[in-house]
Amino acid sequence: MTESRIGPNTVAGITLPVLLAASLCHLLNDLMQSVFTATYPLIKSDFGLTFAQVGFLTLTYQLSASILQPLIGLYTDRRPMPYSLPFASAFSMAGIFALSIAPSYEMLLLGGALLGVGSSIFHPEASRVARIAAGKSHGLAQSIFQVGGNLGSSLGPLLVVFIVLPGGLSAMRWFCLSALTAMIFLIGISRWYAQNLPAHAQGQGHAHHALSPRRVWAAILVLTLLMLSKTFYLASFDSFYQFYLMEKFEVSAEDAQLCLFGFLAAVAAGTLVGGPVGDRIGRKKVLWASILGVLPFTLALPYVSLSMTVVLSLVIGFIMASAFSAIVVFAQSLVPHRIGMISGVFFGLLFGFGGIGAAIVGALADYSSIEQVYKLCAFLPAMGLLTYFLPETDAGSRSGG
Repeated sequence: MTESRIGPNTVAGITLPVLLAASLCHLLNDLMQSVFTATYPLIKSDFGLTFAQVGFLTLTYQLSASILQPLIGLYTDRRPMPYSLPFASAFSMAGIFALSIAPSYEMLLLGGALLGVGSSIFHPEASRVARIAAGKSHGLAQSIFQVGGNLGSSLGPLLVVFIVLPGGLSAMRWFCLSALTAMIFLIGISRWYAQNLPAHAQGQGHAHHALSPRRVWAAILVLTLLMLSKTFYLASFDSFYQFYLMEKFEVSAEDAQLCLFGFLAAVAAGTLVGGPVGDRIGRKKVLWASILGVLPFTLALPYVSLSMTVVLSLVIGFIMASAFSAIVVFAQSLVPHRIGMISGVFFGLLFGFGGIGAAIVGALADYSSIEQVYKLCAFLPAMGLLTYFLPETDAGSRSGG
């Protein structure tokens, strides 16, 4: 790979300027998505929605991403499209604008779907850019890329407090500037991507491991189930944490948004830590700790005071978030010739499972209560026991090739 040497634009084989730019664009992309979900209390109030309708809104937005992402990734594995990245932000901008002028629930669904399409284009190709810019530190590079998205997600609720709550849903149109900024950076990233793609493709021709195809797909299934447990649990926070705090502890909408910001910031910190730790000690060990290791905290959460709820939510977010980079890099190492497809599958699963989880959580909350939902979801991290069935190979131990 032509950019793998250490020079003015690289650090230990990582092409840092490109990676930081991709992370910034990930921040702006996920900021727009986070602003959307953080306005749910306002949307619910303005449109008179039920919890089930809020959950279905999330389902629509996330399924539009999850279904398309693996297909786009598979297509671009065969025919890479570096200059598709700016179009991702164009779709996201259209979604944000539609939400800002929505006169009906149907328009809200359309805006959410357009946001999902933008993400479906962005994530597979941007993740490939991160892989190309990674040198041999795939976990660290994936974490740098991922932390941008997590920071964007954490900033959304904070900006909603200062921009959307005072100005109403129409104030969401200010976030079209995020999409325009991302477009400018993505044009430059696309140019670098097109120049470096041939050398990366040649290097991928030598990537291999000793696992049989059957063993590879069994490991992919285990990683998928681990992603399900993580994403279903986090969906209860992304869409309903504000409601939980407001209903159980009677906190204000502004304070609930600030608590959500704290949780999402902890998720961002955990994401940044998970990748480089996986590079050093192995991804399988990270998965043991980040999914099964969080179980005692999730079981305790529904039974503690407000202050302890906030503390435990920070601990849970930090620990559980460290799993995502490990899952993605592990999967990419298992199928090194299908980076776009694998990235699309796991980013798609993130959105799809999140959407399904939000719809189920919303329906259960309408049937029983938000508090009961958190008691049930607390057992999901027990699925971390499935980590035992992952192979002990270089794919799961260090950089994964």
